[in-house]
Amino acid sequence: MELHSQIIGEGKPFVILHGFLGMSDNWKTLGNEFAEAGYEVHLVDQRNHGRSFHSDNFSYELMAEDVVSYCATHDLENIILLGHSMGGKTAMQIATTHSDLVSKLLVADIGPKAYPQHHQDILKALSILDFSEIKSRGAADKILSEYIKDLGTRQFLLKNLYWKQKGTLALRMNLPILSEKIAEVGKALAEDATYEKETLFLKGSKSGYIEEMDEILIKKHFPKAKIIEISKAGHWLHAENPSEFYQNVMNFL
Repeated sequence: MELHSQIIGEGKPFVILHGFLGMSDNWKTLGNEFAEAGYEVHLVDQRNHGRSFHSDNFSYELMAEDVVSYCATHDLENIILLGHSMGGKTAMQIATTHSDLVSKLLVADIGPKAYPQHHQDILKALSILDFSEIKSRGAADKILSEYIKDLGTRQFLLKNLYWKQKGTLALRMNLPILSEKIAEVGKALAEDATYEKETLFLKGSKSGYIEEMDEILIKKHFPKAKIIEISKAGHWLHAENPSEFYQNVMNFL
């Protein structure tokens, strides 16, 4: 099955992969900027997210093969590949197993190590939403606010709301499977996985996803990796400091 995407601009192919519970729309603003800089930007919805297909199967190996198949369908070669969080793990998987496809790799605020599960509260809050009673985004936000205090996180999650039919809201993500397979999201890159080409890791200054001690493991898997910190930004560094994020990406490219 084919992944859904938004394709913007013309030039060298630049594929961008969103994070867990996100979608291609999260990257629309930066995607437009990269397109204006001369790239053909592919904002891709990964399986069980956004407008892409739902599947009972969910793993980084499968998500990587989805993107490889997408590139074959669209005749994409020597792509620039950028992934954030879960999308960064997918991007690492693609680069280390299909290095001939990827000319440059960029990974936003995630490392190759294993991460403990930490999305349970968000998944629980989303599962409580009853769309037989909820008839507006405001009503959904009010319920989520009882469990998720951070407004930015709620706004990010509420982007998944859409009108399934007149008067009926629903979530685009495949919440049951993502909840069931949550352990897959934190899995580490295979120990022997390597990518020898230029790689940029971007980390948020206020995020703890990439720590100083992680540099050794990053360099083991990605010998040519550079690690750059984005100031005044947490895990959603591309949304919290987009200008600095953009400039560092363009400097690298």
